[in-house]
Amino acid sequence: MGVNVIKKWLDIIFDHRISLRERMFRLITGISMVALIFILILGRFTANILILAVSITYMYLVMKYSIRKGCINEGATAIVVLLLLLFPIVFFAGGGIYGGVPEWFVLCFIYISITLKGKRMLVFFLLCTVETMVCYYVAYHSPELVLPNTMEQAYFDSVRSVILAGGLTSVLLLFQNHLYEEENKITIQQKKEIEELNQAENHFFSSMSHEIRTPINTIIGLNEMILRGDISDETAENARNIQGASKMLLTLINDILDLSKIKSGKMEIVNVSYETGELFSEIVNMIWIKAREKGLEFRLQVDPSLPSMLCGDEVRIKQVLINLLNNAVKYTKEGSVTFSVRCERLAINRVRVWYCVEDTGQGVKKENIPYIFDAFRRVDEAKNRHIEGTGLGLSIVRQLVELMGGKISVNSVYMNGSTFLVMLDQDIINEKELGTFTLTSRIKVHEGEQYKQSFEAPNAHLLVVDDNEMNLMVVSKLLSDTKIQIDTALNGAECLRLTQYQHYDCILMDHLMPEMDGIECLHAIHSQPGGLCQNVPVIALTANAGSDNQQIYKRKGFSGYLAKPISGALLEAAVLSILPKELVKVSEEASQFEIGKDVLIFEQSKRVSMMVTTDSVCDLPESFRKKFGIHVCPYYIRTEQGRFQDNSELLADEMLSYMAEGKKGFSQAPEVEDYERFFAQRLTEAQNVVHITMAKHVGEGYRNALEAAKSFENVTVVDSGHLSSSLGLSVLYAAYMAENHASSEEISGTVKKLRRYISSAFIINDTNAMCRAGHLSGRVKVLCDALLLHPVIVLRKSRMTVGSMEMGNFNHVIKGYVRKVLRNTGKIDRRILFITYAGMDEKSLKYIQELVHQYCPFERVYLQKASSAIASNCGPSSFGLLFMKKNEAVISFSDMPGLPK
Repeated sequence: MGVNVIKKWLDIIFDHRISLRERMFRLITGISMVALIFILILGRFTANILILAVSITYMYLVMKYSIRKGCINEGATAIVVLLLLLFPIVFFAGGGIYGGVPEWFVLCFIYISITLKGKRMLVFFLLCTVETMVCYYVAYHSPELVLPNTMEQAYFDSVRSVILAGGLTSVLLLFQNHLYEEENKITIQQKKEIEELNQAENHFFSSMSHEIRTPINTIIGLNEMILRGDISDETAENARNIQGASKMLLTLINDILDLSKIKSGKMEIVNVSYETGELFSEIVNMIWIKAREKGLEFRLQVDPSLPSMLCGDEVRIKQVLINLLNNAVKYTKEGSVTFSVRCERLAINRVRVWYCVEDTGQGVKKENIPYIFDAFRRVDEAKNRHIEGTGLGLSIVRQLVELMGGKISVNSVYMNGSTFLVMLDQDIINEKELGTFTLTSRIKVHEGEQYKQSFEAPNAHLLVVDDNEMNLMVVSKLLSDTKIQIDTALNGAECLRLTQYQHYDCILMDHLMPEMDGIECLHAIHSQPGGLCQNVPVIALTANAGSDNQQIYKRKGFSGYLAKPISGALLEAAVLSILPKELVKVSEEASQFEIGKDVLIFEQSKRVSMMVTTDSVCDLPESFRKKFGIHVCPYYIRTEQGRFQDNSELLADEMLSYMAEGKKGFSQAPEVEDYERFFAQRLTEAQNVVHITMAKHVGEGYRNALEAAKSFENVTVVDSGHLSSSLGLSVLYAAYMAENHASSEEISGTVKKLRRYISSAFIINDTNAMCRAGHLSGRVKVLCDALLLHPVIVLRKSRMTVGSMEMGNFNHVIKGYVRKVLRNTGKIDRRILFITYAGMDEKSLKYIQELVHQYCPFERVYLQKASSAIASNCGPSSFGLLFMKKNEAVISFSDMPGLPK
């Protein structure tokens, strides 16, 4: 009977239908019952039987109720409470530390650790610890409370307890390991099932793509034949709509298939030669009509210097651009969509191409920009719920661009449109420039342009192999005007029968056919004994789309690859490329389309790759800003009469005169909205913007610019650590690097390195302005005025601090200041010096120049009047000597030819 009970108990514990936690609870509770029996026996007092019966019954009922009600944590707590009550009693009744009970305290710790969770486990673990310590403490200080054991009893009790406690603990650990092994097996099995499911899913998508492409090929092919015929305008319009809908369906299928391939790591990029004009033509033909139907203006801006032929994955580039343009049209209710292309020569045979898609739509909220490329996620769902789409487009776009080694970014201001920018590096195949590329010359097919055959080859023989009769009919009809002699075969065996006795100049072969697929048939043709087509070029004409399949067909020996559905023009081009030249008569090229006077030719806009911008407080001469194309965001001067733009609305001399009248005025950094407008405008002229600000701890400019830049992925904000013309020196370096194709990361890193190599020190004559601006405390001002001290302001770690004090009349201290600043002549880069000043006369400036020449002659010295924002902080008769220290970390001004005089 006992054996049956144990067996039944084990069956319950090993029942896989119950949770791991419940099985552990049952096991540890059962072990605790066994332990309780032994420790009560060891206790040896008259109430043993009664306590044992009550305790076992209590534990059993608690366990059963807890499992039934699903409150295992509560049940385990109740059992722990029982153990904590019983163990001290048995401890003192069983001989204390000389009995066998102490070993069983370990089991209580194990029970608590395994069955309880969270804070409850921690609390009871501490209670058990405290109880154990109390029992030992009482037994040590009050031994009379412990029932004594004989030496023999203590010895045997301890041996039994160690063996039993160790055995039960071992059973528990072995069972726990068993459970973990089971769970691990289940996890491995689930992983295997998931992998099999993924494989099945990929197979399904591949099969689905093939099966859907086959009927679409028939629809598009036969529809093209309708468009070639002499049909009414209404029928032509319907046929074009069918063509557009079929291509849109094909795009959706490609999105789903491509996402599956990318996730499985099977997407490959295959670079081929392609004509840029043809690529843009096809894209424009698909997009402009959609924009027109929606009442949007479609603008096309293509760099005329773009090479006419490049090397890249034409299919993926086209897919990326069509996705971006489709999105722009979908999310723009009114206004325009602009597609612009710009190129930049990187090397003799390599070019960097920037593709830009701009719209005037609703834009993207700042907080949604980080998620815009996530799959199956559409930002601002409440507004966009009526716009159709899978939510896969942008996710696929980003992954494809990254696979091609490029970059994609988005700049958007909510309710003011979005700009998507794609950068790809490609090899040049033909350096001939594309030239003027207009919208009107690329949309002739939509205005009813008739089909023109590209060649005739009446003496050429062509074999088409496909298991679908409709596909055979479509190919035959699309090539009918070329007068090629065409034979067809429905399977590989029929193909081999024909090639045994008939020579063909070209073979078009489907891949997936029953019994013998296209690859097997190709190998059989090449090794066919006595066959007449062993060296004939074979083109794979298949519904298995994808650039990875192109690579497979190339390795297997095919001479070319065409994906269904296919247009007549592409089919003719493919056949023409491999037919013997002597059999082909090429048609005369169609005359160039003549553009009428009423046709709008869009202006060719040329964006620079990288633009460096800064704030108006940079105090750079206008000639420098013009030479390097440096744009400045204006600071403001806040006065009692209102807010004025730095320099343009309020000059420095006017500001100093205003302050001399005792009126207050102070500089104010641009707001976040000001920076957003500034960056948005600059991004219409450049692909990337690096904005260099005044030291971040001096004002709000850096923080506001940084916040505004969050709306633009192509804007980088850098803290120069300086102000005035010291900031201008950093900007000059950055602008030179931008002209030499440096990246935003390289420019940012160089500006940060420059902080320690720029000398930025101003001597102040009147401390009133500095005190009002909060850069000097009132106590320091009083001290300076009383002792005729003139503070020298320096920039350290982007903070404005007082570096030293000069004593005496201001004209007297000028000499000491110049001597101190220029004392380490061996460490000074003498290429360029800015003497930036506020409210100084010509006599004083001439004196400063003479002192500079005396102590450290510079090659170029620029007298630069400080901006009104800087002047409002420094006050009149203030100036600074601003220059570079020698270093090997960055470029030298000697590397910057052509600086303005």
